[in-house]
Amino acid sequence: MGCFFSKRRKQAKEQQPGGDSRDPAAAGEEEKQQPQYSWDQRAKIDPKDYMFSGLKDETVGRLPGKVAGQQFVIQDCENCNIYILDHSATITIDDCTSCRIFLGPVKGSVFFRDCKDCKCVVACQQFRTRDCRKMEVFLCCATQPIIESSTGMKFGCFQYYYPELALQFKDAGLSIFNNTWSNIHDFTPVSGENNWSLLPDHAITHEYVPLPTSEELKGVRISTDAAKSIIPITRGKRQKGSDESCLAVFFAGDYTTANARKLIDEMTGKGFLLIQTKEVAMKAEDAQRVFQQEASDFVPLLEKGPVVALEFGGDGAVETCRGVITDVFSGTKVFVSENKASASQDVDNFYNFADMQMGM
Repeated sequence: MGCFFSKRRKQAKEQQPGGDSRDPAAAGEEEKQQPQYSWDQRAKIDPKDYMFSGLKDETVGRLPGKVAGQQFVIQDCENCNIYILDHSATITIDDCTSCRIFLGPVKGSVFFRDCKDCKCVVACQQFRTRDCRKMEVFLCCATQPIIESSTGMKFGCFQYYYPELALQFKDAGLSIFNNTWSNIHDFTPVSGENNWSLLPDHAITHEYVPLPTSEELKGVRISTDAAKSIIPITRGKRQKGSDESCLAVFFAGDYTTANARKLIDEMTGKGFLLIQTKEVAMKAEDAQRVFQQEASDFVPLLEKGPVVALEFGGDGAVETCRGVITDVFSGTKVFVSENKASASQDVDNFYNFADMQMGM
C-alpha cells in the first residue's frame, strides 16, 4: 500500500499547474531525504524460483531454506522426481503425470488437479484432489483430506526425516501429532464403488518416492526409516486387531514431545499399535468432560499449553502402558486409562472433544 500511494502523491505533484517552481538543487536534496521503507528494500521475488513447469524426465528440487514459506506451483510435468525440501505457504500441482513428488510442510493447502499415476509424500494443513486418478500418497494432514472426482487413490502415513524437517514443521505451524491421513472424505462418492483405499501397512516410502540422486539434493541427509520419521506412524483407520485401547495424555512442558516419543517407542517396541495422536489446547471445562473424576489433578496444568494424546491398541495395552508410565515417567504427571473397561470411553471422550476443537 505504501508504494502505491507514494506513486499517486508523486504523480499529483507533477500534475500541478505551472510545474515545480522549486530550486532544482533543493528538490534533489528533498528527494534524497525521503524515508526508506522496509517494503522498498525487500528483494524482488522471481516467480520462476517458485515453480516447476513443463519438465519431462528430470530430477529437480529446492533445498532447505530456498522456499522459506513462499507459495509454489508445479504444473505440466511428466515422469519427474520433484523434491520441495522446505516449508511453503501453499502448493498447487496441476496436470502432472507419472511423477514422484515430495512436499515439505505446507502451512496452508496442497491441491492436486488433473494429475494421474503420481506417487507423493506430503505434509500440510489441508489436502485436496480434483479430477485425479491412480495416486499413492504418504500423507500428514492436520484436517480431513478431501478427494473430489478422483479415482484409484491410495493413502499411507507420512514417514520421512531430514535434519531440518522438525523446524520446518514449526515454521509452517503444523504439529507432528495432528495427522488425519486415513480419515478421507470423498466429496463425490459413486454408489457401489470405492474411490480410495489405504496402502499396505508395510509400505516403504522410498519404494514409491525414491531418494534424490542429483548431487545437489543428495547432500540433504534424508531417511525413510520408519523409526526416524518426524511424524509418529499411526494405524489410523486400519483394522486394530484388538478391541482394547489405552489413552495416555501428556501435559505441556519442556519435554512433552520427547516424553510422548519415548512412550511411543516403549509401547510399539512391546508390540502395541499406535492408533492415533493429537495435540490440542484444553480448558478446565474440557478436562471435566474428558478426565472425569481425575480432572482436578490436571486442570492447573492446562494453562501451560496444549496437551499431547496418544491412543495405543492391543491386548493388555492398558496394563502395559500404566507400567511404563510408572517405571519411566515417575516424575511426570500423565493421564492414563485406569482399566480396560473405562479405556474405550476415555478414548471416545478425548477424541470427540478434540475433533470438535479442530473443526472450530
